Parts: sequence; structure tokens; C-alpha cells
Amino acid sequence: MPAITRDAVDRDTPATRATSSRVAGRCAAAVIVASCGGPSGRTNASSHHALVTPTAVRGLPVVVVALSGVRSSQEITPKKRIRRVSAPTSRAVAPATTSPPSRAVLLARNGVAVTFTLNGLAVGSWFSRVPAVREALDLSAGRLGLLLLAMSVGALLAMPTSGLLAQRLGAARTVTLASVLVAVGLTVAGLGATMAGSFAVVALGLVAFGYGSGACDVAMNVEGAAVERRLRRTVMPRFHAAWSLGSVAGAALGAGAARFDVSVGAHLVGVAVVVLIGTALAARTFLPLGGDHAGDPADATPAARRRAQLAAWREPRTLLIGLFVLVAAFTEGAANDWLAVAFVDGRDLSEAAGAAVFGVFVVGMTIGRTAGTVALDRWGRVPVLSGTIGLAVVGASLAVLAGSGPVAIVGVALWGLGASLGFPVGMSAAADEEAHAPVRVSVVAVIGYTAFLGGPPLLGLLGDEVGTLRALLVVPLLLLPTLLLVRVLRPPHAVEPAPSAHKN
Repeated sequence: MPAITRDAVDRDTPATRATSSRVAGRCAAAVIVASCGGPSGRTNASSHHALVTPTAVRGLPVVVVALSGVRSSQEITPKKRIRRVSAPTSRAVAPATTSPPSRAVLLARNGVAVTFTLNGLAVGSWFSRVPAVREALDLSAGRLGLLLLAMSVGALLAMPTSGLLAQRLGAARTVTLASVLVAVGLTVAGLGATMAGSFAVVALGLVAFGYGSGACDVAMNVEGAAVERRLRRTVMPRFHAAWSLGSVAGAALGAGAARFDVSVGAHLVGVAVVVLIGTALAARTFLPLGGDHAGDPADATPAARRRAQLAAWREPRTLLIGLFVLVAAFTEGAANDWLAVAFVDGRDLSEAAGAAVFGVFVVGMTIGRTAGTVALDRWGRVPVLSGTIGLAVVGASLAVLAGSGPVAIVGVALWGLGASLGFPVGMSAAADEEAHAPVRVSVVAVIGYTAFLGGPPLLGLLGDEVGTLRALLVVPLLLLPTLLLVRVLRPPHAVEPAPSAHKN
């Protein structure tokens, strides 16, 4: 709250002494009321800053006294000349009423949701056709893992620089440029599998696809966090729910394409065109660079941005959030990479049925991310994430060990529910402080995407030994220790649930 100040009365007369006595009495009463939380006995958002304004002491517009905390013994001496008294501003005070978000913020919210959806459409379309690509290239589980590694390498190469790029160019331009690479990568990978039949061409396309997707991931999460702060409520999981909806659509398109024998090349080229045009249009609605993004100073030098990036790598909280996101990404990525293949191999399902199982997982994630915002606003990050991790452990175990197909499908749905909030809440936690959001999100993304780098080949090699379905038991084994990291996601200098502090 900005401090209100006035020059005090300089003259010491009987009239001013009497006036000062009345002011002191009213100020003491104001302090008592503030310490008790007002007439109703409830402490409001600004109870630590008692402020007596000119309107509080009628007829005395020259006196304003600001008191911090409860200081019932403090006296106002009439002979003491008071030049400036300012209310402390170190603690943010939530307004009694919250004004509705501006039209620009609402447009940016919609644009971010569309961007997430289209990115999910691209990724879901690719993963739903992985069994067909394996068939076209005649790959073993180990070589398929190496092929999937190419996409992770591209994403990991993008992460260290994407935060700096988002600071320099803004989230909108970064997302637009990244979507070009996503479209090119999908096209090359699809045509490389069906027309060239070349492992190397598909891998090259996946590197470009991964690089574009990784750069887009960082930029759209930074933009989503900025929108979330301006809306003053939790929305980041819903943006990721939009990503999941896009994945569901991609999986459905993939299942339909496999059912009707549509080639991988034709399918992925069509998706690439839609993603490129849609993302470019959505990015035009993002918040303006330098206006609403307090963390993106337009005059920052490249050297200053590099120093900020290096400093983020030395922050314990940022590194621990990155470790949490790494396991969350592995939990989600293992299903993205291997769930369809594992059910085709381990449970003798068709390609179309395997793609449908992956769709069940994504539906579970979508439901969790949509409903999870309500739970996060009510109970906070720590208890909600602890519960979802438990669901993921149970679900992944059932998906692998269940003796019947229906029970295994229930396990897949629970796995999706449990994996739904870890990644988005981790990204939101990394962006808690807007001034450092781009570089911290970039650091967390680098650490998290290590799971996408190492996960596919490790699971592929393990699948060669024990089978692709049994190899997925690594997921619950990694999730259990992650419960120890949940507390680090608590918002700094805040009492959870953080967004609820802004609600009436």
C-alpha cells in the first residue's frame, strides 16, 4: 500500500495541544481496532498497517499518522515536529476487493490456452503414431528408444537458451519461431518414416521437433505464469489441461489414422500445418513485452541476462524444484513414450487399441488438471501434490501388474490423474517471482527434460531384458522418494494456498 504523508503542524499553542490530544486518542482507538481485526473481530488483509488519514480525523486535513503493527503504548507528542511518517511497504497487502481482469489479460489467457492445446496436439499426434513408425522402420525396443532419444536431445538443446530468448524477444515471438521448427520437424519425421524409410531422416526431424517444442514449452509457461499472476488465481494446471486436451485430440487422430490406414507422413504433415497457423495467431494475443512483463527488462544487456541465468543455477530452491519436475516429467514421459507400445506388446492389443489406451491416460491427466486448480486454491500445493503422487504410484502399479485388462485400464486412468499436476505446478513454482521467471523456468526445464533425454533409452534397454510392460515399474519406484521434495514447492514468503489470499 503506498504511504500517504503530510507535513505536520509546526506551532505549539493551547489549541494545537488540545487538538493533538484528540488525535492521539483517535489514533489509539484505530490501533486497538486494527489489532482486533475491526468491529467484527476478524483480521483483514491490511490489519498490520493501521493508517489514520485526513478523512479519519474530520476537520484536521493536515495530520496523517501511519502505524505498523500493534503499538498500543506509542504516544503522539504534541511538541514533537513530525515531518514524514510512511507506512512500511515491505509486505504486499491484498486489496479488499479485486477488480476484474482487463480485456488484454483475458485475451492473453485464451491465447496461452490455444498455444498449449496446439503443442499438445503436435506431441500427441507423434506419440500415437510411434507403433506405426516402429513397424515402418522395423525397430527393436532398444533402437526405438534411441530414436525417441533424438526428440529429447532437441528439447534439451533448446532449454538452456530458451529462457534468455524469451527475455530478449518476448514470449510471443519465441513461441512463433518455435512453432516453425515444430512444423518442420513433424513434416520431416513423418515423410522420413513413410517415404524415405530412413532412421536418420526421422531422427533429424525429431531433433528439430524437440527443439521447437522445448523452446515453446519454456516460453508458453513463462507467459502462462504472468497471466496467472494477473488473474490472481491458479490457472497454470488448466493451461496444461489444454495441452492434455490437445494430446487427446492428437491421440484420437492417430487412432483414427491407424484404423483407416492413413500414412504417418500424410497425417503428420496435416497436423504441422494446423499447429503452425494456429500458434502464430494465438501468440498475437500475448501480453506486450516490457509492459506487463516486469521480469523482462527491455534494456537488460546480454551479459546481465547471462549472469542472471548462471545465478539461477546456484539457487537451492530452483534446483530442488527442477529435481521434482524431473521425476514428474519421467512419470508423464514414460507413458507418452511407452504406454501404447507396452500394451501392444505386453497385452497383445492392436495398434489402434494401444493408441486408445494412451488416450485414457491423457483423459485422466486432463481431468486432474482441470479439477486440480480448485483443490490447489483450497488446500495448497503440498497436500494436493502429495495425494496425486500417491495416485500415480497406485495407478502405474496396477497398469503393469493387474491380471485383467479392465483393471489395468483403471490403473492407466489413475496414473494419468496422479501425473497431472506435478509438471505444471513445478513450472508455476519456478515462476513465483516474476522478475526471475524466465531464467528459473529455463533452469527447471533443463533439469526436467533430462528425464525425456534419459528415460526413453533406459526404458528401451530395460524393456529388451524384462519386456516393455514390466519396465514401466520404474515409475512408481521413482515417485515414492519424490514425496520428500513436495514441500519445496510452497510459495516463498506466503502461506498456502497462495492464490486464495486474493479472493474475497
